[in-house]
Amino acid sequence: MTQKEILEKIAADDVKFISLQFTDVTGAVKSVDIPSSRTQKALEDGIWFDGSSVAGFARIQESDMHLVIDQNTYAVLPWSPADRRRARFFCDIFLPDGQPFPGDPRGTLKRLLKEIEEKGWTFNVGAEPEFFLFKRTGENADSIHPVPHDVGGYFDFSAVDEAVRVRTEIMDAVSSMGLEVEMGHHEVAIGQHEIDFQYTDALLAADNVVTLKYTVKAIAASRGLVASFMPKPIFGVNGSGMHAHQSLFDQDGNNLFFDADAEYFLSDLGRYYIGGQLKHARAMSAILSPTVNSYKRLVPGYEAPVYVGWAQVNRSALIRLPSSSKSRSKSVRAELRCPDPSANPYLAFAVMLATALDGIENKIDCPNPLNDINVYELDKAQRDEMGVTELPGSLAEALQLMEQDDVIKDALGPIIFNTFTRAKWAEWEDYITRVTDWEVERYLETA
Repeated sequence: MTQKEILEKIAADDVKFISLQFTDVTGAVKSVDIPSSRTQKALEDGIWFDGSSVAGFARIQESDMHLVIDQNTYAVLPWSPADRRRARFFCDIFLPDGQPFPGDPRGTLKRLLKEIEEKGWTFNVGAEPEFFLFKRTGENADSIHPVPHDVGGYFDFSAVDEAVRVRTEIMDAVSSMGLEVEMGHHEVAIGQHEIDFQYTDALLAADNVVTLKYTVKAIAASRGLVASFMPKPIFGVNGSGMHAHQSLFDQDGNNLFFDADAEYFLSDLGRYYIGGQLKHARAMSAILSPTVNSYKRLVPGYEAPVYVGWAQVNRSALIRLPSSSKSRSKSVRAELRCPDPSANPYLAFAVMLATALDGIENKIDCPNPLNDINVYELDKAQRDEMGVTELPGSLAEALQLMEQDDVIKDALGPIIFNTFTRAKWAEWEDYITRVTDWEVERYLETA
C-alpha cells in the first residue's frame, strides 16, 4: 500500500494506536507504541528510541536507534477492544548514520536474502509451529502447574472440545491479519495443536511466525487459557517443533530443487542445499533449538529427529524430502524437522539459508538417504560406519559447536553472535545451578 492508502486504511479500521514491532536476539517481541494520529510522521521520518535496554542492541553511550516502518506489514490486532483498536507494523532498525543496525535479527535475514536476490533467487519457507493450550486449576492459579485443556489426539475432532473452538478462533484471527492459513489440527499430545500457513518468501514467513505466536497467546489469554510454545512442557509426551519446508525459486517461478530426470526429482542444487545443512546441522542447533528445554524434545521415541541424515520416507530423519512427481515440480522441497518454536525465526531462517548456500557454493553433496532404516535400532558402531552423527545433547554442547562454525558466525555477524552466545551461556549457567523437583524426589531421602 502507498502511504496515502495506509492512512486511509487506518482511518477506516478506526485504529487508535499503532504498535511498532521488532524482536531482540532471543525472539522476544518489543514494541514502541504511538497514537494513530502520529502515523504519517512515523511513516515519513521513522521513530527514534533508546536501544540501550534491549538485549543486544547498544551500549548506553551509543543508544539512539531509528525504527523504520515496513509499510507492507500493516495489520489490525483483532483481539484489541473496539474503543482502543490497535494495529501493528514490523520495523527495521537503523543507526543514526542511516546504516542498518547489524544487531537487528530481521535485518540480518534481509541481508542474506539480498545476497540471493542478486542471483535471481527467492528463498521460500513454510513453517509449522506447534503449541500447547493449557487451563489453570486450583485457587492459586499462578503457583500451580497448568493441566492439558482437552482430550484429543492427532487429527481428532470433537464437537464439544473447547480447544477446537479456540483453535478456530485463532485461525480466523491470523487470517484477518493477512496470513494464508492452510490448515489447523490437533497434534499427537493432549493439549497440543498446529496451525500451518502457506509457504512464502522467508522474510514474510518469519513475520508470520512472530504474528502467530503472539496471536495464539493473546486469544488463549482472552479465554482464560495459557498457550505455550515451550519445546517440551510435559514429561513423557511429544514436544513441540517448528518443521520448516524450504525451497529456492528463480525469478521466473521455477523451483530450483526440481529435476524431472533425477532420483526423487531432486536437482544437484537441491542435493548441495541439503548437504550444506547436514554439514552444519549440529552447530545450527544452537539457533534452531535455542533453549535448555529444547534438548528434552530432541530425544528418541517422540518423533523428533536425533540423528543427522535425510530421507524421503523416513519421518524420523533430520531432513525429509516429501513425495513429489513430475507434474508437481513446485512441491519438491526439503523439510528440516529439528527447529522448535522457541527459536527466533529471523535468525533461524538466516542460518538455514547460510549453511545451505555453503553447500551450494562448495558442492557439498548429501550422503545416501536413510530410507527404510530405523536409525534408533542401530548401535553407535553401525551409525559411525554409515557416517550418521547425532544432534547435540544439550544447549551447552550446541553453543560450543556453533562457536567453531565460521559460516554461522559470519551469517549472524559479530554483534548478534556475541549477544546471543552471552545470553545463552548465562541461561545454561543458571539452569545447571538450579535444584529441580526430580532431584529432590530422587535424592532427598536416599542420598
